[in-house]
Amino acid sequence: MDPVSGIGNGSGEGGGERTSAAPGAGGPGGAVDDPSRASPRGAWLAAPVLAAFDRRRLAMLRAGVPPPARLVDAGAGRGRFVAAARRAGYDAEGFEPDPGRAAAAAAVYGVALRTAGIEEVEYGAGSVDAVCAWHVLEHVADPDAAVGLMVGWLRPGGALLVGVPNLDSLQSRLGGERWYHLDLPRHRTHFTPAGVHALLRRHGLEPVRTHHVLAEHNPFGMWQTLANRLTRRRSYLFHLLKREAPLDARDLAASLLALPLLPIAALLELAAGLAHRGGTIAVLAVKRP
Repeated sequence: MDPVSGIGNGSGEGGGERTSAAPGAGGPGGAVDDPSRASPRGAWLAAPVLAAFDRRRLAMLRAGVPPPARLVDAGAGRGRFVAAARRAGYDAEGFEPDPGRAAAAAAVYGVALRTAGIEEVEYGAGSVDAVCAWHVLEHVADPDAAVGLMVGWLRPGGALLVGVPNLDSLQSRLGGERWYHLDLPRHRTHFTPAGVHALLRRHGLEPVRTHHVLAEHNPFGMWQTLANRLTRRRSYLFHLLKREAPLDARDLAASLLALPLLPIAALLELAAGLAHRGGTIAVLAVKRP
């Protein structure tokens, strides 16, 4: 595996390909605000779209465990999904290791999150009906151990919903080391669908549904991957909107020039997803008795 790009075959122990990064590789560079507390730029414009993404994720969960089940959102960020799940009838809670994001959850959504990581938070064995780990496993140091802990919280028949970038995607192949979801050094491990399934089965879960066509992340991810060919900083517009990169006239101009590619990127990603090569995947797995 290339030690800078982190690109491999996804067959590593634990179900994924371990990513290592040279110093300074891939980071957003020059963050100018505290992104954990500040709302992303244009958040109010994106709110209806984000709400639609939450409804889609809830529909995936409902297929395995309907409300009013007890649901834990692992790595809950700013608490938006916990709030949406409560409105949908779930007994939802969550935890988030970043204190700033946890504080923002209380301030923005009125959601009190536990400030802890997967290895620190405590839930009783078999006390949870469903766990959502949405784009969490690529960030943790040991995905195998993290899945083992989450499975321990689940009752028999409970469900784990996992979302991860897809190393076997068309985006990954087109982008190489400038793939949007490579995101070094924050993404430590990258997965293929087969790797995720193997990881889940090793811990007593049975994958029952794998989603390859996802509006959340995937069309934008394809566009950003293509736009990365034009910018000096990888995923510049994404990091700018997240307040993780400074204003740079050259990269901003290149990103704006790439906006007409959005419809092409969306169609390309749709075709990729239908061929099971979408930029990210979501897997619903049920704990065996």
